[in-house]
Amino acid sequence: MFSYVSLEARVPQDHPLRRIREMVDQILRGVAKEFDALYAKTGRPSVPPERLLQAVLLQVFYPVRKRPVTAVLK
Repeated sequence: MFSYVSLEARVPQDHPLRRIREMVDQILRGVAKEFDALYAKTGRPSVPPERLLQAVLLQVFYPVRKRPVTAVLK
């Protein structure tokens, strides 16, 4: 019923999304400080904007309707 195989093990090393993820991660690292400046240091922690942008891109490539995309990103 439950799977104990990581997502990294399920995605082939030559899959195009791996290269796209590398590029997106590099771009998002470049704007991380700008995002950090927009959020308060107190209060409840929010979902990092980087993770939200990754979720949107994943939805663009693979429309997922039955479960939240953010569960795939964790």
